[in-house]
Amino acid sequence: MKGLYCRAGAGDAEPKFVIQETSLPEVLSGNLVRVQVKACGLSPLDLKLLADVGIQRDLIPVGREVAGVVQQVGNKVSFFQPEDEVVGILPLDSPCSGLCDVIDIDEHYLVQKPEKLSSVCVAAALRDGLCAYTALHTHARMAAGHTLLVTDGASSFGLMCIQLACYHGVKVLTTSHSPQKHTFLEQLRPSVAKVIPVYDGSPDLLSVVLEETGGLGVDIVIDSGVHLHEEASEEAKLLPHKHDIISVLGVGGHWVTSHKDLQLDPPDCRLLHLKSASLTFLNPEVWTASSSQQGRYLHILKDIVDKMSTGVLRPQPEEAVPLYEATVAMETVQRHQKTKAVVQL
Repeated sequence: MKGLYCRAGAGDAEPKFVIQETSLPEVLSGNLVRVQVKACGLSPLDLKLLADVGIQRDLIPVGREVAGVVQQVGNKVSFFQPEDEVVGILPLDSPCSGLCDVIDIDEHYLVQKPEKLSSVCVAAALRDGLCAYTALHTHARMAAGHTLLVTDGASSFGLMCIQLACYHGVKVLTTSHSPQKHTFLEQLRPSVAKVIPVYDGSPDLLSVVLEETGGLGVDIVIDSGVHLHEEASEEAKLLPHKHDIISVLGVGGHWVTSHKDLQLDPPDCRLLHLKSASLTFLNPEVWTASSSQQGRYLHILKDIVDKMSTGVLRPQPEEAVPLYEATVAMETVQRHQKTKAVVQL
């Protein structure tokens, strides 16, 4: 059978995505589950993160968010049996590409998929759901009555944060990056308290947030990136500056950032200290990189798929691409021309 793999380029060269022949062992042992893959989500590969955690291979498997049907189970498997529909995220060091017809995965990375939830829908949205859950519950300790600012709420990750927060009784403010996204966010149900446009020289973010919160600021900020440099791209210029984010935080507030290379200057730290506020980095890979929170991780995955099944979380539909277009789709995702893709097998 064939799978999609990445061959990292030397230096700054672009990585190459190649289809490679691969095989699985005949005997399935221990806690391994053999799954026939129905759909697989594609997200950008973080080659620097893989190097940082010591994973160095000539060919790196591509496609980790999978949904499928159990074919066979190892002799120590207790959670699943053949014909069960499952969903999960392959660990960073998995030798399998999620685009193989059949993969072997440890049972502790899988949860049951509700019957009425489509494989394509869950494979496309699982990572965003995990990021939103980690940011709001694990890091920010969200509670009813809190006020939350989500930047770029129309992105797939931002939308998940908004829906999860509204479900828990949180007041949500969000920013929009275009007139179309602004209209989309205003029509969301349950509705957000305020959609703040940040395109075409729109009003100052700080003044709008302070007006909405009675001058107190927000309890939680979740960003989709931070505008650090003046020579940034047009897209990056729509992101908030770090000083604006710290300024809109209330006393004891939490800032959860997706920006890996964030640098804070002494005045920024001083302002955070004055507000007794905290900064957390969002890295959802820690769930599969360390087994210390395995039970909590499985609980989160189960809750995400259950909420998607009942309509609490309603991701924007992602059009599935066929397997023969997977290489081109992954190249587009890796260049960040598209945030994600989903392949139907």
